[in-house]
Amino acid sequence: MSKARVKLLSTDPKKLDALCEQIKSIAERAGVPLKGPIKLPTKKLKVPVRRSPCGSGRESYETWELRVHKRLIDLQADERALRLIIKIQIPKDVNIEMQIVD
Repeated sequence: MSKARVKLLSTDPKKLDALCEQIKSIAERAGVPLKGPIKLPTKKLKVPVRRSPCGSGRESYETWELRVHKRLIDLQADERALRLIIKIQIPKDVNIEMQIVD
């Protein structure tokens, strides 16, 4: 039996969790077994930026950080459930990847 693996990435964890709840409710309505959402480690991207752009004065830096939150959901590859998941409204800052895994 093949399964579908849904990987969600976002900088906003609230939108990510809301989307996971929608996928869970679709799976429950379709009667499809579901594992997840599994929280994967948050990726922290740090960028040191110089405070004074003109170069005069002493060198002082501040660090900007972008956090990318990840969730993983495994469910049985049911055609009806996958079609409903594809039709979900996905927010702009959420990236979704779907794979069919044997």
